[in-house]
Amino acid sequence: MAAPAQAAAQAGVDCDGWVHNNNPDHGIAGCKNNTDRTVTFRAEIVCGWAPDVSGQWVTLAPGQYSESSGVCAIYSSGVGSVGWTIQ
Repeated sequence: MAAPAQAAAQAGVDCDGWVHNNNPDHGIAGCKNNTDRTVTFRAEIVCGWAPDVSGQWVTLAPGQYSESSGVCAIYSSGVGSVGWTIQ
């Protein structure tokens, strides 16, 4: 799995990660592309007591916002953290 992009965030792409209000197993990352080029990102969800999961790849045109998400296994202790990978 690629390292989450927070450590090496691309300038101009603003992202945030959170856990769904009604489902502690559902992690979501939302990004806004403030650059002048297309970027692609996906959520990287750390799951307690279960394998980590990655969300779907999402392509953002300049100025666009969208979200990527993933759900931890039912036997997980829930989302431990939500990060993202940017291409």
